Formats: sequence, C-alpha cells, structure tokens
Amino acid sequence: MRLLTQLNPRTRKQHNRDGATAMETAVVLPVFFLLLFAFIEFGHVFMTIHTLNSAARRAARLGVSETATTASVTALANQITSSAIPGSSATILVKNGGVFDTTGVNASTVNYSALPNIELATAERRQLFIVRVSVSYSDVAILGPKWLSGLTVYGQSVMRKE
Repeated sequence: MRLLTQLNPRTRKQHNRDGATAMETAVVLPVFFLLLFAFIEFGHVFMTIHTLNSAARRAARLGVSETATTASVTALANQITSSAIPGSSATILVKNGGVFDTTGVNASTVNYSALPNIELATAERRQLFIVRVSVSYSDVAILGPKWLSGLTVYGQSVMRKE
C-alpha cells in the first residue's frame, strides 16, 4: 500500500495539503467579516445622517412660514427623529444664522452651539436661521465600537424667514 502512495503523485499532493484549506479559512474569514460588518456599520451611519438632514430640512421648511414658532420647529424635528431612529435622544438647535450673512465666513470654524438662539415667531423677514439635529453615535451604532463613543452625527438646514 505504501508503494502505491509513493507512485501516485495526485494522492501525495492531497495528503500534503490536508491542513492548508483550514489555515487559509482561518486567516481569510476574520478579515472578510471585519470588512462586512464595517460596510454595514458605515451604511447605517450614513443612513442616520441622511435621516437627520431630512428632519432638519423639514423642520426648517416649517420654520420659514409666518406663523411658525421655534417650539413647533423643534417638536417636528423631534417627532421625525424619534420615529425614524427609535431609542435615540436627539439634540435640536434652532439658531440665528446671521453670522453667515457676511462674506468669507468659514463654516467649519463656526461653533454652532454658541450661536444665539432665535424665536421664529418674532424673527424679521429674510432673517437667516439654522436648524441643527444631532445625535450621539453610541445611540445609533449597530455594533457600538468603543473607539467611536465620543462621535456625534448631525444634520442641518439653513433657511431664511419669509
């Protein structure tokens, strides 16, 4: 029997590769699953950002009307985010956007939470205002990686009062 194994090269090759498939699978599968879960997580985060942008835009469109109040804009944005992203607590800011009426303002350097609040019921016509809806990443994460726990995702809309 031993002589047959030595004479048949095909049998000898299969005998030498017994553990190769298991080893290749052990190396490739963790990398594959890491990439798969990363795609799922990033897709979910981008969907959340899109939802927050949509909530801010719809709330800002309500705020454009003459009879709108800041409370009604905040309530609409809160209603949209709580139904679209259950279990999350969104922070909704309605701020005076007059800082953007001057030219040369770099939007990335503006501290949006430090901008003055605005009451839309008494706002002047053509007054620029910002609706910003933000939520903590840890509230919306599927897998919840610890190294992204301090991240905040947001959506915002800028419009003028009519």
